[in-house]
Amino acid sequence: MLKFLHIENIAVIEQSDIEFKAGFNVLTGETGAGKSILIDAINAVLGERISKDLVRNGCDSALVSAVFGDLDNVTLNILKEMDVLPDEDGNILITRKLSLSGKGLIKVNGVPVTATALREIAQNLINIHGQHDNQALLVPENHLSYIDAIAKNGEYIENYYNEFKNLNAIRKELRSLEMDEDEKARKIDILKYQIAEIEAAGIKIGEIDTLKNQLKIADSYEKTFKALTNVEYILSGDDNNDGVLTLLRNADKQLNIAETVSNDKLQEALILLEDLRSDIGGFLNNSEYGSLNADEINQRLDYVTRIVLKYGGSEEATLEFFDNATAQIEAIQLSDKRIIELSNLLDSSTSRLIFLAEELSQSRKQTALLFEQQVCDILKQLNMPNVRFAVDFQKGKYTKLGCDNVEFMISANMGENLKPLHKIASGGELSRVMLAIKSVLLDNDPIGTMIFDEIDTGISGYAADKVAKQLRFVANGRQVICVTHLAQIAAAANEHLLIEKTTKNGKTFTNVSSLSYEQKIHEIARIMSGTDITENLYNSAKELIDRSI
Repeated sequence: MLKFLHIENIAVIEQSDIEFKAGFNVLTGETGAGKSILIDAINAVLGERISKDLVRNGCDSALVSAVFGDLDNVTLNILKEMDVLPDEDGNILITRKLSLSGKGLIKVNGVPVTATALREIAQNLINIHGQHDNQALLVPENHLSYIDAIAKNGEYIENYYNEFKNLNAIRKELRSLEMDEDEKARKIDILKYQIAEIEAAGIKIGEIDTLKNQLKIADSYEKTFKALTNVEYILSGDDNNDGVLTLLRNADKQLNIAETVSNDKLQEALILLEDLRSDIGGFLNNSEYGSLNADEINQRLDYVTRIVLKYGGSEEATLEFFDNATAQIEAIQLSDKRIIELSNLLDSSTSRLIFLAEELSQSRKQTALLFEQQVCDILKQLNMPNVRFAVDFQKGKYTKLGCDNVEFMISANMGENLKPLHKIASGGELSRVMLAIKSVLLDNDPIGTMIFDEIDTGISGYAADKVAKQLRFVANGRQVICVTHLAQIAAAANEHLLIEKTTKNGKTFTNVSSLSYEQKIHEIARIMSGTDITENLYNSAKELIDRSI
């Protein structure tokens, strides 16, 4: 419930504090006094997009604050997720600063939040119904939501939508697998050729590096063999000449005899030279190196490099391409089997989707019968005694919301055929239809505050009296705020707020004040006549208020 509204520098309102009560609140005032500005201010604290033009002339910024209480559990949970706690009385204070520079600021109980977060918090605080709601009522695509809200079809819609997504997923996979036989054959031929080419190449990871090393050896083998043979002779000697190793071993023995100088370094040198001779011997005795052919190595290297460049740029990528191609052939060959499986799944899913759509449709149609009767009953109370109201169902394409195309039909006068709402409803009739629908939705609407802006458009007299009574009924157990020009509606209010415009020093100011019983009589009389208030007019206004309350 909206308890308190504070406004600073919004259009013609320099500063105003407005206290709202539970029950039926009305706002009246002369045309141009600023009633619509109050609605704009409330929209601001609900997180709606607000024009900078609302900032009062001569001011750099504007401020709107609102206190909300009696919060529902959904709102409390949203606040908890945002680490915002109500005060000890269970209230929250929403403050929004508007700036000409575009740098606004929003706080909830002192915690800064974004406009998006504010809209999430505010979605269950207030419903504002005005001329745009009447326009929405004229769009048939919106009518289904009214029926689903009353029917509480959330579970039906969720079950249907899950199957709808499943069906689309099956169709998507089927489309990806379905290709004609010629296309399959061409694809398989290409894959088989690629697999055979890679298989024939016998690609092994690391082979290119090995081939490059072998090529280096093959290119310099003769020169290398001769040089290493000479080194081995120097180290080992022959039958006639001692080699370096023999000479060093003899030196080692002499040092052992002398026992005056350490031979550790000499022994280390002997070990290193023995290792070197072993490595040289390994190369010289390896027939593989002697048999290396540079031309053959070059041919193999060129072949393997060409295949690798063609299928991925590396040996690893080429082998991965091979595996993928093999898997693709298997998938194509198995696709016929998968297509049969998917076709069966598609049939099952389609049958289930039709069943769930019918289940949802039946729930809607059963609810629509009760909805039609309830709306008609209320419209008859709102001075439309011959009205007929119906919900027309047409089967359409299966969409995410089912297969029902729904449109509200109405006959306002006796003898007229039912026609779409947007074709016949006058402004006054449309306002009453909207009020009737909102009245039916009351038990399914958790929002504690409803604002009706200009709901009296196009109505007067007896109809206005009926609308006033219905608004008071809607306000039973919740808060209703109504901007009105009609005396009958204003007279029915529990709380009457007057919006007055004054000028001072060339500037325009708007004040909002709560009226006493006596002040309310004078305001109702002003609305009734717009001229000087006579004794008869005063008594008529008093009688209207007393009769309404």
